[in-house]
Amino acid sequence: MSLAPRLDVRQSQSLVMTPQLQQAIKLLALSNLELEGFVSSELDKNPLLDAGDQEREAPVEDGPDLPDEPVTADALLETGDAIADAPLDADYVAETFHHDSPADAPGPSRDSGPATGGGDGEAIDFDSFAGPELSLHDHLMTQAGEVLSGAALVIAGEIIDRIDEAGYLSAELDGVARRLGTDLDAVEQVLAVVQSFDPSGVGARDLAECIAIQAREADRYDPAMAALIANLDLLARGEIPRLRRICGVDEEDMADMIRELRGYDPKPGLKFGSDESTVIVPDIFIAETVKGWAIELNAATLPRVLVNRAYYAELSGGPQDKASRAWLSDCLASANWLIKALDQRARTIVKVATEIVKQQEAFFRQGVEHLRPLTLRTVAEAIGMHESTVSRVTSNKYLSCARGTFELKYFFTSGIQAADGGENISAEAVKSHIAKLIAAESAKDILSDDKLVELLTAKGFDIARRTVAKYREAMGIGSSVQRRRQKAIGNAA
Repeated sequence: MSLAPRLDVRQSQSLVMTPQLQQAIKLLALSNLELEGFVSSELDKNPLLDAGDQEREAPVEDGPDLPDEPVTADALLETGDAIADAPLDADYVAETFHHDSPADAPGPSRDSGPATGGGDGEAIDFDSFAGPELSLHDHLMTQAGEVLSGAALVIAGEIIDRIDEAGYLSAELDGVARRLGTDLDAVEQVLAVVQSFDPSGVGARDLAECIAIQAREADRYDPAMAALIANLDLLARGEIPRLRRICGVDEEDMADMIRELRGYDPKPGLKFGSDESTVIVPDIFIAETVKGWAIELNAATLPRVLVNRAYYAELSGGPQDKASRAWLSDCLASANWLIKALDQRARTIVKVATEIVKQQEAFFRQGVEHLRPLTLRTVAEAIGMHESTVSRVTSNKYLSCARGTFELKYFFTSGIQAADGGENISAEAVKSHIAKLIAAESAKDILSDDKLVELLTAKGFDIARRTVAKYREAMGIGSSVQRRRQKAIGNAA
């Protein structure tokens, strides 16, 4: 073998992800609102892009089967050829895009859809005028500044900084004293002042102290109530007779004290300082019509872009050097690709949503108890796409139907075997049955997990006791012992 250097020519195949293909993959995973931000940045960067007419509509499909489309996102990923395709900055007004939301369509079948505020009768979004929410920290510091000053105000600031969002003090007082170089008595005196602030119960170090503060403010902190608050563990265990003996009250007084206790707020700080709740805006609308199921994108949040060909013609017709022509050509190619990618994204989402409706039609008609087990692979094979494409399409996207708003991932659930050997049953359907059985139980007949297994088996579910316990805990439902105590406390009140 020769060790001398030489040149060889070899031919090989490799998968190369072009920037355009990476962009197409990224667009699939974005929700409509996230896509709007992405398109806004592209409008700023590319002078040939213009915002499209907001009155034009998104693709809509009547019935569970989609018509054949010219090319799919998977096909683009396989071929990587989209720059040469015809641009898609077409005017969709002449096509069948005719709804901003299900509420726009005639007929009672669409009345259940959520209002989008789209169209000519768009309502004012008063939430956009809302001011910033006052945080718990700011609320407490405002009160501290009104009644304290000097060193006491500094101590109060240190204490308030260590109050969590639920309103509890999470620091030891001696640690606060050492950090500020002061004595413990001064810190305790300031803490007593902070605990008198609104909301009542703030600054407490545990639940008992929080409840006691509120009871004192309500002028209900008598010896019997103090004894009850000091023995909240007995109340949690449902040991009502023992509590009556400790508090020295009869059954009627104990019931009145428990009702009073229930009126106090165990987490007073949550009235302030919590992050502004996120409003879920559906990306897809599902509604039943006389022709079948209508599946459409939420056009109210779907951005549209067009290529400004008049501006392109004006720029290309003027004097240009080689660099300017290359830049203009790149802008046109990028604009055409973005428009095509947006169109393919819309078609792909509608196609996936259509298959989900087809697979879970019983859910949309009859409810969660009829939700079927479903996997990404099942949908991918049915529509001829890759499983990863379906995964991206169903990420961060929500579907609105007559039964509410659901994340697309909600419809993909595991299942358990039916007792008769028939079709598997969705885990969500089993959870629904468990919740209904527990909701219907009486205080004298609390259902154990074993009893739940018997009842579910009678309904045709082949389920183990540990699975019932897992589903029950996942729904935040306590054990039979805990539920028995809660009902005993409820009856005492």
